[in-house]
Amino acid sequence: MRETLVLNASFEPLSAVSLRRAVVLVLQNKAVIEHAHPGLRVRAADVDLPVPLVIRLCRYVRVPFRRRAPWSRRGVLVRDRHRCAYCGRRATTVDHVVPRSHGGGDTWLNTVASCAEDNHRKADRTPEQAGMRLLNAPFEPTPSDALLLALGVAEREGLPEWLALPA
Repeated sequence: MRETLVLNASFEPLSAVSLRRAVVLVLQNKAVIEHAHPGLRVRAADVDLPVPLVIRLCRYVRVPFRRRAPWSRRGVLVRDRHRCAYCGRRATTVDHVVPRSHGGGDTWLNTVASCAEDNHRKADRTPEQAGMRLLNAPFEPTPSDALLLALGVAEREGLPEWLALPA
């Protein structure tokens, strides 16, 4: 699914939305297309517009400053690029390095992406107790890193078109 970057009226990045949501915002005159995909268009009975890569809101939206990216299971999987922290295979679940029953919680530094087999093998133990080694240490992404990870920038070769735009 194609993601569209949403800019505030002041041109600061806010989030990424689905193509469908971006088109709705443009059709409702709540946003304008800043950069479109060359050659691709969205067409319907009364609509013909370019496929937006970047849209800008027409009205400024006040966003409280975030020092930290909010934790989520999806965020952990995206941060770890859907790779198991123990074996490197495809990850489908999130594992707590220090289990919740031992005082661990849902934080960026205590959770890693894991395949179901390794998550089950580790069970209610720490990696050391289970004789397992983490391939990569968990880290807390900045809010801007989290946005780029959500857009899949870190997984692609090169930059998306809207990041390579001239200033």
